[in-house]
Amino acid sequence: MTTDMTREPAHVQVRALRRGEISSRELLDLHLARIDADTLNAVVTRDDDAARVAAREADDRRAAGTSTGILDGLPMTIKDSFETAGLRTTSGAEDLADHIPARDAVAVARLRHQGAVIMGKTNTPAYCQDLHTDNPLCGRTLNPHDPERTTGGSSGGPAAAVAAHLTPADLGSDLAGSLRLPAHYCGVHGLRPTLGLVPARGHIPRPPGRLTSSDMLTPGPLARHPRDLALLLQALTTPAPAENTPWLVRLPAPQRNIGELRVAVWADDPSCPVDRATAQALEAVEQALASAGAKVHRTKGPVDFADSLRLFEQLLHATTTATTDDASAAAELAAARALQDDDTSPRATVLRHRTQTHRTWLRADEERHRLRETWHRFFADAGPDLLITPAAPTPSIPAGSRSLLVDGAERDFFDQTAWMNLTSHTGLPSLVAPAARDRNGLPIGVQLTGPAYSDRLLLAVAEELAQLPTLR
Repeated sequence: MTTDMTREPAHVQVRALRRGEISSRELLDLHLARIDADTLNAVVTRDDDAARVAAREADDRRAAGTSTGILDGLPMTIKDSFETAGLRTTSGAEDLADHIPARDAVAVARLRHQGAVIMGKTNTPAYCQDLHTDNPLCGRTLNPHDPERTTGGSSGGPAAAVAAHLTPADLGSDLAGSLRLPAHYCGVHGLRPTLGLVPARGHIPRPPGRLTSSDMLTPGPLARHPRDLALLLQALTTPAPAENTPWLVRLPAPQRNIGELRVAVWADDPSCPVDRATAQALEAVEQALASAGAKVHRTKGPVDFADSLRLFEQLLHATTTATTDDASAAAELAAARALQDDDTSPRATVLRHRTQTHRTWLRADEERHRLRETWHRFFADAGPDLLITPAAPTPSIPAGSRSLLVDGAERDFFDQTAWMNLTSHTGLPSLVAPAARDRNGLPIGVQLTGPAYSDRLLLAVAEELAQLPTLR
């Protein structure tokens, strides 16, 4: 073929495989050659031999007319936080440098069941606990658009690998914007599906072998085109045989075309201001949708930004204590009891959240459910079909930086994910789509959010945005 197939989106690669225009082995070798030449440090563990066996089996199935999986023969990579049977899984942590799982995470098993060929694992900060993708075991992953800028975290390796055409798609994970922030910083599409659609069993953290995971963690796909996300979402929501699951998920299709949509835009908030380039990108999306016939209006949002973020942080710090050892937990409890009542420092707040009683957590969980009801009412009846917000306050920040500047003003470092975390504890589907570039050529994304189980609507709108001439 004269076309470099690695430059094509995943759905085009799948179509070429089905038409016999390229074999899975040929497609795999093209991607492995790109990984060989990679200088980004995005793919940190390889599985060439097993991948070639899987590719050959996919070709044999296709030749025999027995190919059934929707991804059959497609090579792809997996974030190194997901356990992969027989393939090293470290979650970027030195103490897991030699960890080789005996079985796949559920999400990985579903991809394999649909015929995906796993080429290797992509980088993540240690235990997925940073907004930069860097760790002592594997080093730093570089942003394909500017090596001096961060990829974000914790799915920075997946986003960089997709953006650099090392892989057509990757499986990432999102607890606190971990998938969406790297998608924004690297200029690719990333979907956090409705909570519960894709099981998180086999994700590290929790520790290897745990059957449970955080109540907010969601596996999700990253790719270069919304249609790729749709393909991956279908695979990720189809149970593998070993799950022995008696049900299938059929997400509702969009009921309106883009010219009939009601779109709300929450463009800014005093709790998390955005820079000029981000505001301009959001305005361009508004104008493009309005020009296409959509009914677009600005909103202040259905919830109080600061209150919602406070609740998210309380729930986040609670869920991260699940694996704290007894000695550390006792030390934290003693430190929390020693706090002065008027101490409102960040350290004090975190300590209180990490040592909150079960009764306190139950009340926070009740507040979370009420917040979900507020979001439901916002979208119900004559409300908007979806909400568009900034993905983050700025384009990618300097690699390793622990500060965030918004048009020269210092902001909290974790404001990078504040817009994303409006939905992280409510379980709503959220999709980051590239929308523009700043004057330095750095990508700027927007976030699309809809009611629970409206994942396919978000994918359809993202595809329409990708085709609008005013945003190209």
